[in-house]
Amino acid sequence: MQKFKTAVKTMGPAKLEIPSPKDFLKKHSKEKTLPPTEKKFDRSEPRKPPVPLRTDHPVMGIQCEKNFINTNAADVIMAVAKKPKPVYVDRRTGDKHDLETSGLVPKYINKKDYGVTPEYICKRNKEAKKAQEEYDNYIQENLRKGAIKRVSDEEREAVLQGLKKKWEEVHKEFQSLSVFIDSISKKIRKQKLEEEMKQLEHDIGVFEKHKIIYIANK
Repeated sequence: MQKFKTAVKTMGPAKLEIPSPKDFLKKHSKEKTLPPTEKKFDRSEPRKPPVPLRTDHPVMGIQCEKNFINTNAADVIMAVAKKPKPVYVDRRTGDKHDLETSGLVPKYINKKDYGVTPEYICKRNKEAKKAQEEYDNYIQENLRKGAIKRVSDEEREAVLQGLKKKWEEVHKEFQSLSVFIDSISKKIRKQKLEEEMKQLEHDIGVFEKHKIIYIANK
C-alpha cells in the first residue's frame, strides 16, 4: 500500500523523461512554409492584346438585315395563348389568392380511387367475417352436443336486475361505514365491500354489453 501511494503522490508518474537541452524552441520553427511554385515566370510568353488608343474608332455602318418588328409580331401571333391563373377574391377590395391551393377546388373527388374501400380494410373485414363464422359454427356444434345453452331474454333481464339490486345493497352498506377507520376489522370490511362492488359492476357491464349469452351445462 505504501508503494502505490509513493508512486502517485506527485500527481503523475514518478519517473518522467527529462527533455534534452538541445531540443529548445528555435526561431521561425513554427512558421508555415509555402509550397514550391509549379510554374516559373517566363518573360518570353506572348502578352495580352494592348488596350485600344483614344484615337481609335470602332467599325461603323454595319447594319443587320433582320426586321425585328416583323419577327416579334410573328412570334406573338403564332404563340399559344397563356391561360389565366385561377384565383379567388375574398374581399371587396380585390385581394386575390391562388385557387388551386385554397381547398375550394374539388380535386379529391375526381381521383380514380375516390370512394373505393382500401385494400387493407377489405382484408380486415374478410378476416373478421371468417372469425365470426368459425365462432358461430363452434357455438352451433356445442348446442347440438348439449354442452352449452343459451340464456333467454327473460332470464338475462332477471339476472341483470338482481345484480343491480345487489349492488345497491352493498353500496348502501358501504355508505353506512364510519368515516374514521381505526381498527383492522373495519379496514378489512371496507376492502371486502369495495371488491364486491367492483365485481358486481363488472358483471353488470358484461350483461348489458352482450345481448346473447351462453352458459355451460354441468
